[in-house]
Amino acid sequence: MSRAEQPSRRTVLAAAVAAAAVGAAGPSAAAAPARATRAATQAPGSLVDNRAWTSYTDWRSGAAKGTRAVPGIRPGIVIAAPAGTTDYTDPHTGKTATWEYATWTSPVHKLAVPSTEAIASWNAHTPAGTWLQVELTGTYSDGTDTPWYVMGRWAAGDQDIKRTSVDDQSDGKSSIWTDTFSIDDAASGLRLVSYRLRLTLYRTPGTRITPTVWRLGAMGSDIPDRFTVPASTPGLAQELSVPRYSQEIHAGQYPEYDNGGEAWCSPTSSQMIIEYWGRKPTAEQLAWVNPDYADPQVCHAARFTYDYQYAGCGNWPFNSAYAATYKDLQGVVTRLGSLTDLETLIAAGIPAITSQSFLKSELTGAGYGTSGHLMTVIGFTADGDVIANDPASPSDDAVRRVYKRREWENIWLRTKRYNASGKVVSGTGGVCYLYFPAQPSARQCKALAAVGIR
Repeated sequence: MSRAEQPSRRTVLAAAVAAAAVGAAGPSAAAAPARATRAATQAPGSLVDNRAWTSYTDWRSGAAKGTRAVPGIRPGIVIAAPAGTTDYTDPHTGKTATWEYATWTSPVHKLAVPSTEAIASWNAHTPAGTWLQVELTGTYSDGTDTPWYVMGRWAAGDQDIKRTSVDDQSDGKSSIWTDTFSIDDAASGLRLVSYRLRLTLYRTPGTRITPTVWRLGAMGSDIPDRFTVPASTPGLAQELSVPRYSQEIHAGQYPEYDNGGEAWCSPTSSQMIIEYWGRKPTAEQLAWVNPDYADPQVCHAARFTYDYQYAGCGNWPFNSAYAATYKDLQGVVTRLGSLTDLETLIAAGIPAITSQSFLKSELTGAGYGTSGHLMTVIGFTADGDVIANDPASPSDDAVRRVYKRREWENIWLRTKRYNASGKVVSGTGGVCYLYFPAQPSARQCKALAAVGIR
């Protein structure tokens, strides 16, 4: 989201529950293996549980209907022989088309952290004529089950479908808010204790093209309500050389994508880290951008992270999926517990995109307040202060900022805050995106494992 005062996801999560869930496109709920898996990665003492299916063994462990696992350096799941056909009417174009589909359903994953929220992530290649859908179903702590919830309908491009979240999904106990599964009343003690994910792959009938999915997973969390968090002790002085891009220089450009650059903090941050890893759109991919615009790759990132239902570029999994469209990159959405976690990543050469909200007076030197904004953390000073590439800057040269450690840690990790009117509203509770190589180094693997990612 932009730095403007717009409702954050967690603000919305505190609002009234939406209407009853809508049905998903494609096949009806399929039977899936009853066995549970606990092959999750969890940092010691964490309030977060991450589980991702990435290996050939992982893909073979699920229930396949028309899909098959493919081995190799980067194992994945593809369409083998379609399970059937279905019609999908794109709500954003009104166009109805027939698609072949095949499904893969994960084993049951028992959450190490019974959760109030869950966010799915995926990494995939969707050539023209293909797209995919990710769904989640789970079991509550009271023994009842959720419906199948759509967590996203996604394609790397926008020529076949308009990538979209799905509103108005609820069963009276939980709801989907854009990209986040949320227990409606966390104070009741109800929690999500296990889940399955279902992946549906679509393609143009009669063709042999297929999506390929390399990574599918979800992050469950139970972050307590808190206005402040304990201060961490500085432990690293290091800065990564990350490209600097301002969203503000794009104000007014391509207003069809969330009113232009003023709201492009998420794709601008994503593009910075994608280019840190040496990836970039080709000249051919950027040919659609007005040649008079500086940093056309930021416009490109905005277009291809845009969620047509959310009407914005801040869908968290859509950003991580966009990063993974670049060769040999992975992207995940998670929550971290402290600046010590970020120091662990920076020490291994992994920058992070963080989500925070604050009043102008709460972050010295920012010069603005926001109900939801993304920044790129690139290092720490000798005093332990945060070095961030803040896209809400007037120029590329002004993007590098140093923010006070204690202020920054609190606005990022808290889940409750007071807005400018004195009303209690919500914070993001440590949400971040991590982008890293498909084949991380041993040091990078160790750092990712330390924060719960494999």
